[in-house]
Amino acid sequence: MTALLSPELPPLPDPARRRVTADWLIDESEHLSALLPEARLSPATAAHVHARAVELVDQVRAAAADQGVIEAFMRQYDLSSEEGVLLMCVAEALLRIPDQATADALIRDKLGEADWDRHLGKSDSVLVNASTWGLMLTGRIVGLADETRRDAIGALRRLTARTGEPVIRLAVRQAMRIMGHQFVMGRTIGDALKRARKGGNARYRYSFDMLGEAALTARDAGRYLDAYRRAITTIGATGPYPDVFAAPSISVKLSALHPRYEHGKRARVLAELSPRVLELAQLAKSHGIGFTIDAEEANRLELSLDVILGVFADASLAGWQGYGLAVQAYLKRAPAVIDLLAAEARRHGRRMPVRLVKGAYWDAEIKLAQVEGLAGYPVFTRKVNTDVSYLACARRLLAAEDAFYPMFASHNAHTIAAIHAMAERPDGSRIACEYQRLHGMGEDLYAPVIAADGLDVPCRVYAPVGSHEDLLPYLVRRLLENGANSSFVNRISDERIAAGELVADPVAAVTGNAFKPHPRIPLPRHLYGEERKNSMGINLANDTDLRTLADALARHTEPCIAGPLVPGADPSNTPSVPVHDPSDRRRRIGEWKPADASTLERALSNARSAQPDWDRLPAASRAAILEHAADLLEARIAEFMALCVREAGKTLPDAVAEVREAVDFCRYYAQQARSQFGQPHVLPGPTGETNQLSLHGRGVFVCISPWNFPLAIFLGQVAAALAAGNSVIAKPAEQTTLIAHRAVRLLHEAGIPETVLQLLPGDGATVGNALTGDDRVAGVAFTGSTEVARLINRRLAARDTAIATLIAETGGQNALIADSSALPEQLVKDAIASAFQSAGQRCSAARVLFVQRDIADKVMTMLAGAMAELKVGDPGLLSTDIGPVIDDEALAILNAHAERMDREATPIATVALGPDCQHGSFFAPRAYELTALSQLHREVFGPVLHVIRFDGDRIDSVIDQINASGYGLTLGVHSRIDSTIERIASRARVGNCYVNRNQIGAVVGVQPFGGEGLSGTGPKAGGPHYLPRFATERTLTVNTTASGGNASLLTLSE
Repeated sequence: MTALLSPELPPLPDPARRRVTADWLIDESEHLSALLPEARLSPATAAHVHARAVELVDQVRAAAADQGVIEAFMRQYDLSSEEGVLLMCVAEALLRIPDQATADALIRDKLGEADWDRHLGKSDSVLVNASTWGLMLTGRIVGLADETRRDAIGALRRLTARTGEPVIRLAVRQAMRIMGHQFVMGRTIGDALKRARKGGNARYRYSFDMLGEAALTARDAGRYLDAYRRAITTIGATGPYPDVFAAPSISVKLSALHPRYEHGKRARVLAELSPRVLELAQLAKSHGIGFTIDAEEANRLELSLDVILGVFADASLAGWQGYGLAVQAYLKRAPAVIDLLAAEARRHGRRMPVRLVKGAYWDAEIKLAQVEGLAGYPVFTRKVNTDVSYLACARRLLAAEDAFYPMFASHNAHTIAAIHAMAERPDGSRIACEYQRLHGMGEDLYAPVIAADGLDVPCRVYAPVGSHEDLLPYLVRRLLENGANSSFVNRISDERIAAGELVADPVAAVTGNAFKPHPRIPLPRHLYGEERKNSMGINLANDTDLRTLADALARHTEPCIAGPLVPGADPSNTPSVPVHDPSDRRRRIGEWKPADASTLERALSNARSAQPDWDRLPAASRAAILEHAADLLEARIAEFMALCVREAGKTLPDAVAEVREAVDFCRYYAQQARSQFGQPHVLPGPTGETNQLSLHGRGVFVCISPWNFPLAIFLGQVAAALAAGNSVIAKPAEQTTLIAHRAVRLLHEAGIPETVLQLLPGDGATVGNALTGDDRVAGVAFTGSTEVARLINRRLAARDTAIATLIAETGGQNALIADSSALPEQLVKDAIASAFQSAGQRCSAARVLFVQRDIADKVMTMLAGAMAELKVGDPGLLSTDIGPVIDDEALAILNAHAERMDREATPIATVALGPDCQHGSFFAPRAYELTALSQLHREVFGPVLHVIRFDGDRIDSVIDQINASGYGLTLGVHSRIDSTIERIASRARVGNCYVNRNQIGAVVGVQPFGGEGLSGTGPKAGGPHYLPRFATERTLTVNTTASGGNASLLTLSE
C-alpha cells in the first residue's frame, strides 16, 4: 500500500535548522528565562538608555503642533473608539465597490453608527479636523467660519441634508486620497523616487515596497513579478551606488510571487518560486541595490527559509551583500532563526542584511493556534515579552558583525535608545547598522536620531508604492498593529502618560511579571475553560510533527476486518464485503461482514436488557467514560486518520479535523450530561412541597450515520445517545464500516459495556429498515438524505407502539450571497473552500454562489484562476487539495449532472485531473454560471459550484428563492454592510449562517450544527439543546407537610 504523507517529506535538516522548528511552540516562560539575560542592560547603561528615550519622547511631544498625519490620526481615531475602526472598514470597502447604490448603503450603514460629532473641533491637527469634515462633507481642506466652529453639529446636519450621501461618498474617497498621500510614497516607483529626493525626505534611505496582497492566481503572481522587475530596474537607474547598504532597496513578498505559497506545496514552490526570487535577486545585484524579503505568517517560516537560503547559496550571488530578509521578533523561533542565518552567512563568506521587526500578524497567529488546536502559540502573548525578544535578537545581530548588516525597524523610543547603546563597542566605536521606520510614521521620533548632532545613525524608510486601492489592506494592518492602546505609536503623543512610564524597560517589566504569558489568553487546550478540553490538532506545517505523524501512519497500513459487534451473536456465516480505497480501487484495504437477521434480533434484545442499568449509572460516570474515550481517540489520531484517508478518501487536513471533531463531541456531550443529567432540576412552587424534574434515557436508540463524516458524525450521534442514558445500536454507512468498527472498539475499551453499545453493519434496506420498524426502538438519530429521512419517519410512524423520537440532519441547497462590498479575493477563497473542500461532500458545502452583477465578472475570472491552482489526487499526500468522491455510484451521479450543466449552463472552470486519478472515483471540480436557481432540481453532493448573478436592489428576491427551495442548512454572506448582513440573516430560514468566512467546519459547542425545513428536524448537534432530545423527562412532587405541619414555614424567621 502506498505510504501516507512520507513521500513528500524533505530530508532531515541540519541541527541549526531543526532548532528553528523545535522552538515553534516553546514554553513562553522558559524561553523568556533564556532571553532575559541577553536583553538585559547593565544598570548604568539602562539608566542612560532610559534618559535618552525620555529625551526622544519629549522631543516628539514638543513637535506635536506640527505632527504628521498618522500620529494625529492615531491619537484622534485610536482603536479604543469605534470610529477609527469604522473609518478603515468604510474606506477599504468603498474603494472596492463599483456601484454607487451599494457605496451609499455602506456610508449610511457605517457612518450612521459612529459618533463623528465628537471628533469635530477636538484635535490640534488641522488635517485631522479637515479629514473629518472631508469625510462627511466636502472632501477638501477648508477654513471654518467662527459660526460653524461654534455650532459644528448644526452645520454638519445642514450640510449633510443639503449634499446627501453621494457627496459624502466622494468625501470619504477624497479623505482616503489625502491619507494615501501620507502613507504611500507614490503611485509608481518613478513617483516614489522623485518624492524621496525632495526636501527632508532626502535625509533618509529607502526600501520600496510594491503594494499588493498575496497572489491568488498565476496571473496575479505574474503581474507582481513584472512590477518587481520594473521597480528594480527603475531604482537601479538612479545609481550607481558605491555602498549596497546605503543604496536604496526593494522589499519583496514571496506570497505575492506564487499563488500556492504554502507548506503543503513545498516541491512546487521550490521549483517555481525559487527561480523567480533568484531572477529578481540577480537583477538587484546587477544594479547595486539592496534586496530584502519580507516576513510572512508563522506557518510559512520554514518554507520561506528554504526559498531564501536556497537562493542565497546560488553561485551567481557570490560576493554580493545586498540579499537579506526580515525576521519577526514576536516569533518564539526568532533567536534560532538568527543563529541559522549567521551560520549560513559565514558558510558563504558574506554578510546578510537582516531587518528586525516586531511582527505584523499577532492577532491572526493567536486565533489560528486556537482554531488549529496547537499545544501553544508561535508568538509571545504579551507585547512586553516581544519587546524583550526584540532586544535579545538585536544583541545577537550586533554580535555577529561578520555575518549581518543589522536593520532595526521600530517606532519605540526605548528600543531605539537601547539598540544605540548595544551598538557601541567597548572602545567607543560603533557597529554599523541602521534604523527603519514606516513612511508616514515616526518623522518626529527619528528627526533627532538621524541628525548629525543627535544619534547620527542612518534610518531607512519602508515606503509603499502603488494605488490607493492597494494601500487599504496595508493601511488597515498598520493601524491595527500600531493603533492599539498598548502601542507606543498611539501613546507617545498622549501627555497624560509620563514619558518615563512610556519608555519603561521591558526587561524590568517582564522580570516583575510572576506569570509571564498573558493571563487572559489561555493555551489552545484550555480555550473552553474548566468545562472541557479543546481537541488537539497537528501542525501540518511543522516538519518535525509531520515526520512523527508519518511514522505513526505507517504503523496502520494492515488490512482491517470488521463485522457486527453484538455479544452472543455469531455472524461468521455471512459473506464478507471487500473494501477498496476510493482513490485507487486496485487497493484492497479490508473487509467487513454484514449483520444477519439473527444478529439483529440479538442486538435488539441485548440493548433493551442493558439500557435500564446504564440509565441508572450516574451521569458523571457516563461522562467520565466518554471523556476517557476522547483521550484515547486523541492519542490514536494517526490510526483513525489512516482509516479516514484510505476508506473515506479524506485528505490529511480533513482527516485531522475529522478526529478532532469526534473528540470534541465526546467531551462536549460529557460536559452536557453532567450539567443537564447530573442532578434533578429544582422547580419553584408553593411552600410545603418540593418539585423537581429529572432527565432519563428513552431506551434503545438507533444511530444511522453517513459516510461523509464516518467518525465525527458517527461518534457524535452515539456519544449523545449514550450520555443521555440510552443503549445504542449503531448502523454506519456501508462505505465506511471499518472506521465505525474501530470506533466502537475504542468506546468499549474506554468502558462502555458491549451490550450498551453494539454495531450492526449492513445496507439500509435490510438492517436499517428492520431496526426502524421494530417496536423496541425508542428513537432514531439519522444523518443522510431528505428522502431516506422521510422513509424512516414513515417506518417509525407505522408502528403500533410508543411514538418514537426522530432526530434527522439532512441535505441542503446551500447558498453563498455576495454583494459588491465584498472583498473579491476573500470571497473567492471562501467559495472555493466551501464548495470544493472534502470534494464537496459536506452537508454544509456551498452549492450556489449568488454574486452581485457589478462584481460578477471580476469574481468569476478570479474564481477560474484560483481553481486552476487546485490539485486533485491522492488524499494521502499533503500537496493534494481535493480527493476522490466516495464511490462509483456518486461519481456517476456527478457525471450525469455535469453533462446536463454542459448543455444548459455556461462553464466557468474545470479543475484538471492528474494521471494519479485514473484508478479512483475522482470527479473534476467545476463551476458553472446559471441564469436561475430553478435550473437545479436537487442537491448535487459533490464539488460543483453554481454561480448566479443578481442586481443589487434584488437581494430580497435572492433570499426568497433560497427560502423557496425548502432547504435551510447553511448560508454564507459576504458583505461589509451590517444592515445588509442583518437583513439577510433575519429573513433567511437557515440553521447556520456564516458571515465573511467560509460556511463549512462548524465547531462543536461553538457553532452548533443543524438545519430546518427539508434540512432536518433539529435540535442542533453540538449544541445545548441536543442531549435532551435523547431523553425523557420526569417530575417528582413531594408534599413535605403530609406528616405534620409545614416546618419550613413555621420556623421562618422575621
